[in-house]
Amino acid sequence: MIRLTPSFKEKVWGSTRLEPLFPNSQNKIGEVWFEGVDNLPWLVKFLFTTEKLSVQVHPDDAYARIHHNSHGKTEMWYVLAAEPGAQIAAGFRETITSRRLREASLSGEIENLLQWFDAAPGDTFYIPSGTVHAIGAGLTLCEIQQHSDVTYRLHDYGRPRELHLDQAVEVSHLGPHPARRTTAQKDHSDVLVSCPYFTTSRLCISNSKQYIPPIGSPELIIIVEGSGSMNGTAVQAGEVWYLEAGVGKIVFSGYAILLRVQP
Repeated sequence: MIRLTPSFKEKVWGSTRLEPLFPNSQNKIGEVWFEGVDNLPWLVKFLFTTEKLSVQVHPDDAYARIHHNSHGKTEMWYVLAAEPGAQIAAGFRETITSRRLREASLSGEIENLLQWFDAAPGDTFYIPSGTVHAIGAGLTLCEIQQHSDVTYRLHDYGRPRELHLDQAVEVSHLGPHPARRTTAQKDHSDVLVSCPYFTTSRLCISNSKQYIPPIGSPELIIIVEGSGSMNGTAVQAGEVWYLEAGVGKIVFSGYAILLRVQP
């Protein structure tokens, strides 16, 4: 087992209030990335928002490979905390044209064209590549994504940051998207998202639990709430652990909520 290292990223929309996952900060931290294992296919982040993030979209593998020599970016969000009225946008309320997407991005009307979802702790949202999306203020999220940082901004509320309208219009899906996921039961855990790039399950530990990881596949364990031990090693909320392929029996004890990420 390898504990991944958190890296704190300042953002204009970030927060100084990071507890209980991390100590509070004097700087506005928007993202915490977890790194430390080479060639991981996934990137895990915790996000803290006090303002809206830009309206944006990510390309698929084929487009990103040609234009950036990179993977595309499909992602999901698990809501850890949400202030009253917090929302997430994904897809459009009705199908629009590419021309209207460009015009609405420049005018700011795009906010009203998006489908906004109320967000509460425990909610899961799935954002495949090509889905136009935005994250609102007052949220703490766990993000699980392909290991890529290619983002095209369509609208940024007047902030002095570059927009990428040509690329964004090329890759954007122009209709509604059922972003909110409902959980499915499998092997005593909740399957939150299963897609070509990862399967994420939620596991609630209320005393002790053990399982055998799939043979030949690595996985990540994200502690999103509580604390305890994993094979005798103390773990707590705000940590991400990498389990190498071939790890034998895993024994959890304590009171915690874990997310398991597998191929």
